[in-house]
Amino acid sequence: MTDDDNQDFGGRKGAALVAGGTGGIGAAIVRTLARRGSAVLFTYRASEKSAEALTAELRAEGAQVESVRADLTDEDEAAAAIRSAVDRFGALHTLVYAAGPHVPMVHLSRVPPSQYRQQLHADTLAFYNLIHPALDALRASAGSVVAVTTAATQRYPVRDGLSSGTKGAVEAVVRALAAEEGRYGVRFNCVGPGMLTDGIAARLIEDGELDDAALQVTRRNIPLRRFGNAQDIAEAVTFLASDRAGFITGQHLAVDGGYTV
Repeated sequence: MTDDDNQDFGGRKGAALVAGGTGGIGAAIVRTLARRGSAVLFTYRASEKSAEALTAELRAEGAQVESVRADLTDEDEAAAAIRSAVDRFGALHTLVYAAGPHVPMVHLSRVPPSQYRQQLHADTLAFYNLIHPALDALRASAGSVVAVTTAATQRYPVRDGLSSGTKGAVEAVVRALAAEEGRYGVRFNCVGPGMLTDGIAARLIEDGELDDAALQVTRRNIPLRRFGNAQDIAEAVTFLASDRAGFITGQHLAVDGGYTV
């Protein structure tokens, strides 16, 4: 069902594109945008069943939702995803980058250059592959881009360099585009998740890369003394994409319970 009291996107022409829509954070963003009145096209790389289930769930609520498979490390497939959104919905008013591979926590001394290069391709280059062909459509709609990065670019946790380094590169591109594309009315911002109960953090806990002792230390480093969830990130992304944030661009909003304070 839609949120009748909060239809930020009800009057927007076209659609939002969410890259990585079947991930924990991505799916929450797709649901929130759809329930706030936006048509949504989301990409997925391999989770076809999850994509079909999410599409069916939201269509049953009356939302306009489509999905498309895309390997964003492939320049042509990323560009095709943008064309799909414009062709199916007539315009692109929002682009959310919530994709990216699972990133293990490991000291950088154990990360060979080949692995770091692979991570840059899978995350930073994937973002650029997606955003570059979207610029014309975003200029036409005076649209908005939100990249989901990490709070670790503001306060570094040990063993997170494989993630924070590549996400930091995404943030640098976001700032550059905010400076260059503002004259067309296009806004670019980042949301930096802290420790969450779902998404990559949940996989790190499940895989044992964060044991009980590490989790206790992490909680003590968070002023709110708890972890967040995917919906916390979705709310921040939706706000920054909406007209309520119409004078905000080039910013990083950490959603981390105060970790970066």
